[in-house]
Amino acid sequence: MRPKINQYRDCLVFDRMIALLLLFSAPAIRFVPSKANIGRGIPKMNGADTAWIIVATALVLFMTLPGLALFYGGLVRARNVLSVFMQCFSIACLMSILWLAAGYSIAFGDGNAYWGGLGKAFLNGVDADTVSGTIPEVLFFAFQMTFAIITPALIVGAYVERIGYGFVMLFSGLWMLICYAPVAHWIWGGGLLAGEEWSLFADGVNDFAGGIVVHQTAGIAALILAAMLGARKDKSKPPHNPGMVMIGAAMLWVGWFGFNGGSQLAADGGAAMALTVTHISAATASLSWALYERVRYGKASLVGMVTGTIAGLASITPASGSVGPVEALIIGAIAGVLCQVMCDVVKSGLKIDDTLDVFAVHGIGGIFGILMLAVFGHASWTAQLGGLVVVGIWTTITTVVIILIAKAVFGLRVDEEDEHTGLDLASHGERAYDMTS
Repeated sequence: MRPKINQYRDCLVFDRMIALLLLFSAPAIRFVPSKANIGRGIPKMNGADTAWIIVATALVLFMTLPGLALFYGGLVRARNVLSVFMQCFSIACLMSILWLAAGYSIAFGDGNAYWGGLGKAFLNGVDADTVSGTIPEVLFFAFQMTFAIITPALIVGAYVERIGYGFVMLFSGLWMLICYAPVAHWIWGGGLLAGEEWSLFADGVNDFAGGIVVHQTAGIAALILAAMLGARKDKSKPPHNPGMVMIGAAMLWVGWFGFNGGSQLAADGGAAMALTVTHISAATASLSWALYERVRYGKASLVGMVTGTIAGLASITPASGSVGPVEALIIGAIAGVLCQVMCDVVKSGLKIDDTLDVFAVHGIGGIFGILMLAVFGHASWTAQLGGLVVVGIWTTITTVVIILIAKAVFGLRVDEEDEHTGLDLASHGERAYDMTS
């Protein structure tokens, strides 16, 4: 048996070793919030959520570049395809800068019920460590920037083949800042329609990923601009490259997983369900469009089927955070028929040359999805209908005013000779296809 004094000495030496170990390892010790602190206003970045939203941001940008550009480019005449590419690409560049300068602050700044103010202009006060929810705020900025890019780019489909390039740039920039950004604040930024203390409706509008914010605003703006612009001189030419249309639609479909799934702003079951119902609605609408087209005309076209895909995607967008697979199936099945009928209503009934059916597919699709949330009991009828009316009025007024401003500066449409020559050569001095080279 060891002497007791040696046991005490051994304990003392051991205690000193532990103390030294703690002393030298102290810089590596991190404070981990207890469960009591979680949810009490202490921001905590989540690596999985951050990784997913980085991917989702890339996917939504992929929807515009090159998805939407190819989809629209294939639908126009060969002499105008580069002008469509140029418009989509230029809008993406300009909106990125304007979103940094003021758009993000207007939409998500700490303002009032009507706008977010300019406190976050040029990301003032935001750095790599600033957290929004469970992700870096600079990533939230980038994710929302891709929405601000694609929304005015959707309007391109209404005015292809006859619009001036300068008008496109001025109109798109002003429209994003004056129309889109405030609406985003009203619904997503805690503003007028969000159900906060100053909201018009107690329950708030349920618009998960942009049925109103993106699709209704773009659709109404497209319809107004097409009406004020007037029809193309030659509407008899079919899409010059249906294969390009399909490729663009497929890219949009894949990118939409980031659009809707990313709007959960987390890597969790909600994002997985949003992605799943998005796919189900798109697939169902593609088939219902093709079936209805075959019943009407005896044949189902590739261009028609992939247009049905976009109708299903637009319609599920506001509902993708609330509905399940069966509800998505119903939304898609109706959307494929409804949006096809509305294409005829706009062009034959209203006599408006919304060339690539922006209002009929995106506008009606988004509105339909907003209403189906109330049908399925996921939202208040008062809030959903009220939100549509308020945003519809705002979009109409701002769009008309911005068109008049841009028209005064650049003119509205190209002359008849340039329209006949094609905008590729007339506006940009290039050809998409040179068979002699």
